[in-house]
Amino acid sequence: MSASTPDENKQFTLPVRVYYEDTDSGGVVFYANYLKFFERARTEWLRTLGINQSELAASENRIFVVVNTQLKYRKPARLDDLIQIKSRISKVSEASAIFEQRAELNTQLLVESTIQVCCVNSQTFRPAAIPPSVRTLLLSVQD
Repeated sequence: MSASTPDENKQFTLPVRVYYEDTDSGGVVFYANYLKFFERARTEWLRTLGINQSELAASENRIFVVVNTQLKYRKPARLDDLIQIKSRISKVSEASAIFEQRAELNTQLLVESTIQVCCVNSQTFRPAAIPPSVRTLLLSVQD
C-alpha cells in the first residue's frame, strides 16, 4: 500500500485498508471514519509536495483547519477492503483551499466529498494567509 504522487490529472491517491476498528456493528465502515480517511489523504498529499504541517506550525504559526464538509454516501466499504482515497484541489484562495475527495473500491464510487480547509494563526485561530511557498505548491496541483 503506497500512496501515489499527483498524476497528470493533478490527483493524489492513497490506499486505505479497512480494519475492524473502522467498522460498525453491521460490518461496514462507520460513516464518520471516511472523514479520517480523507484527512489522512490530504496530509499525505501535502507531505509528497514537501509541506510538513508540524514544521509549518512551528516556523510560521500556521495550521489548517476544516471549516466546511459535504459528504455523499453511495455504497459501503467493508472489513478488509482496500479502498482508494482520491483527492484533488478544486480551488485555492488567499487563506483556504477546497478539496474534492472520493473513496472508491476498485472503480466503484463509495463516498464523495467537498472539504474546505482554512489556514489560521496557530495562536489566535484567526484566518491567516497561506504562506506564499505553500500557496504556490497548492496552486501547482489545483485542478
